[in-house]
Amino acid sequence: MIFMTNEIVNSTSTSQKLILASQSPRRRELLAQLGYQFSVQASDIDETVEKAETAYDYVLRLAKQKAQHVLDLLPEAEQLNSCVLGSDTSVVFNGEILGKPDNEEDCIDTLSLLSGNQHQVLTAIALVSHEGVKGQVITTEVTFKTLTKAEISAYWLTGEPQDKAGSYGIQGIAGQFVKTINGSYSAVVGLPLYETAQLLANAGFVGSIHTK
Repeated sequence: MIFMTNEIVNSTSTSQKLILASQSPRRRELLAQLGYQFSVQASDIDETVEKAETAYDYVLRLAKQKAQHVLDLLPEAEQLNSCVLGSDTSVVFNGEILGKPDNEEDCIDTLSLLSGNQHQVLTAIALVSHEGVKGQVITTEVTFKTLTKAEISAYWLTGEPQDKAGSYGIQGIAGQFVKTINGSYSAVVGLPLYETAQLLANAGFVGSIHTK
């Protein structure tokens, strides 16, 4: 049985407890898909990009900070037997990080940049415990078809792009914009399944098909 509540529950394979530091329903669904038992606790940190910070460094820093923030909120006794999984995703075009749109005009500007072009989606994962931090960044290349302003405006009205990095969600309506994808589809959605399963297996957690 998969637990996705605010209570802390045990993993099936280790005395360590697994916590997902994210309020994203997409990340919860993907982690549950792997068959892990875990709890969820949102992490509230400053996500401002630092001066001269690359997209790679940015997503990795946020993934680590999100996980560390949640671990630090736990009572000291619980910190000793808890692992916190953090993740962050950024859409990048020509080296520029494209955040969530503030309004329709912002969405139009962003998707006009991506229209007919290739961009990168960088997703970082980090597992933090009292023993330290392990993390990595997964890069996926995505190519969009050419979009008209009318298509972008119609997409905005669906409500889908309004809370998405890069103004789109590949798992939703915007999937039809994608001509090609080179890399991890699940990483673009928000959590790379292969890399996450490997990271957790190395930490002693067992999912739906892993064995000790």
